Amino acid sequence: MRKFGRATKAASAVAMALVLLAAGGCLYPRDRTPDGGMAPREAALAVQEAVNRYFETHGTLPLFNADANVPKYEKFRVDFARLKSAGFLPAPPPAAFEGGGPYLFLIVDEERDPKVRLLDLRVWDRIDGVQRRIREFLGRGNPLPAGEEIYPGLWLIDFARLGMRDPGVPSVFSGHILPLMVDADGRVYADYAVDVAEAVRTSGADPGPETDLRDLLVERSPLVPVKSPVYRWKDGLPAAEAPR
Repeated sequence: MRKFGRATKAASAVAMALVLLAAGGCLYPRDRTPDGGMAPREAALAVQEAVNRYFETHGTLPLFNADANVPKYEKFRVDFARLKSAGFLPAPPPAAFEGGGPYLFLIVDEERDPKVRLLDLRVWDRIDGVQRRIREFLGRGNPLPAGEEIYPGLWLIDFARLGMRDPGVPSVFSGHILPLMVDADGRVYADYAVDVAEAVRTSGADPGPETDLRDLLVERSPLVPVKSPVYRWKDGLPAAEAPR
């Protein structure tokens, strides 16, 4: 009975948020221009062209290698030094961290169809701040600051027990505030279920049970879902999976 109640609450929350998003407009707003730089989509397209030319010339991608344990949407950073030395890009764009901007430029789907996408460091930093607080909290011998279990093995964070306020992390896709969750090992994630459900709805996709639904987000946006769990389509809704 408890499991049914948990699923019903999660479904109700997603459904209500989708109603509000539909009333407020498109899930994917126009690109916001970071201070001193071009809009995210324009910056991604400029670097994508340079990456394509580099690959055509060298047969490899201009990226930094990453450990297998690095999360999917933090993994392969663009190596701007390679692009510059090859003559395909004079300097990192102002939007890039290397150029003083707020984004890390990544290459996703590197084996099938390499695409340049951006990780918003401002969002990453807010979530990482919560991660550090939880690590310190657990290090003092406290129990996991877990509230309601909204997916199997994933709980809403009890910020009152942590002695802090919810930082109010906005979604890079819709602007709505992302619920923050914690797993049994104390790892923090943002819940993108509303964004994923809207991406499925507007794309007309019929996802299979093994599809990683986050792929729909990065296909339709220049940005990646920061600190996100894997989502599968279950009973007509996206369901987050705790890492095994």
